[in-house]
Amino acid sequence: MSEQNTKVAEPRADAPDGHSATQTNSLQHFLKGSAGRSLGLVIALALLFVVGAATGGDRFLNVENMLTILRLASIIGVLSIGVTFVITAGGIDLSVGSVMGLTTVVATLASVQLAAAQSSWLLMVVVALAVGIAAGLINGLVIAYGNVVAFIATLAMLVGARGLAELISGRSTQVVSNRQFLSFMRSDVLGIPILIWIFIIVAVAGWFLLNRTTFGRRTIAIGGNLEASRLAGIKVKRHLVYLYVLAGLTAGIAGLMMLGRTTAGTSTHGLLYELDAIAAVVVGGTLLIGGRGTIVGTVLGVLIFSTLTNIFTQNNLDTSVQAIAKGLIIVVAVLLQQRFAARGPRKLKT
Repeated sequence: MSEQNTKVAEPRADAPDGHSATQTNSLQHFLKGSAGRSLGLVIALALLFVVGAATGGDRFLNVENMLTILRLASIIGVLSIGVTFVITAGGIDLSVGSVMGLTTVVATLASVQLAAAQSSWLLMVVVALAVGIAAGLINGLVIAYGNVVAFIATLAMLVGARGLAELISGRSTQVVSNRQFLSFMRSDVLGIPILIWIFIIVAVAGWFLLNRTTFGRRTIAIGGNLEASRLAGIKVKRHLVYLYVLAGLTAGIAGLMMLGRTTAGTSTHGLLYELDAIAAVVVGGTLLIGGRGTIVGTVLGVLIFSTLTNIFTQNNLDTSVQAIAKGLIIVVAVLLQQRFAARGPRKLKT
């Protein structure tokens, strides 16, 4: 055998070895994945904290202000968890803010508070949650079985729920008189307000439901390809009803939190909150066209907007400028979504 045939080619000095190529591919995969997107949100939040510390100093960094930011985020955060599920499935819910306002009004009716005083303050909780679930059920039935576009159906609920709240309350503020309810909703656990704990519990439960259960996988599959999901045996219509009921449930929880924070029920509670919730979900990385959802991203999106609001408030900046800043953040987030979504076909997850 000749020397030429037995000679083994030596690797080029300038060519990347297999280990380096694997590291590069792994890094690219990480940055394109949910962990990479979450890292980007964490960096954005950290930059906001740097700005807040530079402009507010110790006033911004003290523990009380950190708790204020979390309290501000908690109610919108709970609403956003429910909206995340709906948008992940390719839907939309414009009514969660109005439904939240309706729950505060019904739960503080004189008859409800009297019955709660004679039995237990938990009756107010049950009533608020029942109102939210009922509104979500109506949304789900109209959309899934009435074949009404989600945008129109939930827009109708937005107007209807707000009008019903005004009619029931007579456009007046109803004060919470149940001391036990207020005592619980204003209590602290380990030095952290109960409102923040509720947000944490709902976020953890939402993460588990979306990422570790069949319900979550079906939600993602429906958002990725509704018809393929139906052919795969998923009861799409029934599942959509469940999703809007879930959004209504979170609206009821948020209504109870608002009652605890303001000690009053009114038809103006939750005004435009649905827009803040949708904005947080989109900025967090959930695709508006469905097929991808992230609870962690939603939580970070809520914290970004809450921190931004706190910085503007502490520096006495015009709320109009704040609205412009929020608008720019949303536009950038949607443009980035479109860029990543256009890189390849969406796959059905089962």
